[in-house]
Amino acid sequence: MSLYPLVRFMRLARADDSGRAKIAPRRIYIFPTSYGFAFGVLLMVMLLGSINYANNLGFLLTFLLAGLGLVAIIHTWRNLLGLELTPGRVEPVFAGQQACFAIHLTNRRRGTRPGIQLQIKGYSPVLMDLAGKSTGSLTLCIPAEHRGELSLGRFSVSTRYPLGLLRAWSYVELDVHCLVYPAPGPRMAPSEVPSYTQSQSGDRGVGADDFVGLRQYRPGDSPRHINWKAFAREQGIQTKIFGGDRSERIWLDWNMLPGEAETRLSCLCRGILDACDQQLEYGLRLPGNEIQPERGQNHRHLCLAALARFGKNT
Repeated sequence: MSLYPLVRFMRLARADDSGRAKIAPRRIYIFPTSYGFAFGVLLMVMLLGSINYANNLGFLLTFLLAGLGLVAIIHTWRNLLGLELTPGRVEPVFAGQQACFAIHLTNRRRGTRPGIQLQIKGYSPVLMDLAGKSTGSLTLCIPAEHRGELSLGRFSVSTRYPLGLLRAWSYVELDVHCLVYPAPGPRMAPSEVPSYTQSQSGDRGVGADDFVGLRQYRPGDSPRHINWKAFAREQGIQTKIFGGDRSERIWLDWNMLPGEAETRLSCLCRGILDACDQQLEYGLRLPGNEIQPERGQNHRHLCLAALARFGKNT
């Protein structure tokens, strides 16, 4: 039996074309907490006692507290109404690590929204007070067990403000994914690297033989080549340039590795990380995909992303 008719009636806030989800009036559930049930039982006992003893002060206190509970319902519901949620930047991770999704919450009202809570079912909640006319961020983390595209999935946004007697919540779905690289395999010995060649054009100042000068730091430069003495003298971040007659270039080739698919991908992942750390020029060969040798962080991400998506229908 299809659950589609039931899904239509779920109070679920989905992202629109701009990627933003807004909590609308008909998307909010509200239900008493355990303290709310205890409060209700207490009111019933007070009402029965007031009737039994015809105590006017008892009636006054009972109805006063009951009115306070009714007002709390409105304030709890309004604390979520109109709240906007948008996905933030998600950094790629390796399989076995935690994938962390930044969620931006926007409050367009002047009033503060206290006690806003985000939670994925089965994981610990995160909480914040959102000031009026402001945007805040909360981070939801889940284990990244397998390589590929990991979706955040459905999570809840809730509040128990102001008295903790009621809980209002809504379910949210945002179109946000985390790219999960394969888990790196064991470090490979130089003799096990799939392919090694030596360029005839020299190393263009990225060799490892002789010191030839300094240049401004570029993202991706090895920390071992940074001129820390100049940095300590507040002369900026500079990178040492080494020359020589050697330019190491390696090909990380799927077909030259043994084992099953995931084992090969882990070995290739380790090869990419090692080559990047050593400032080598490296390329990647996969069935149906070849990435030419380059250096740098962008090239590193391109190669690791190719491993993450290999064989996936995404």
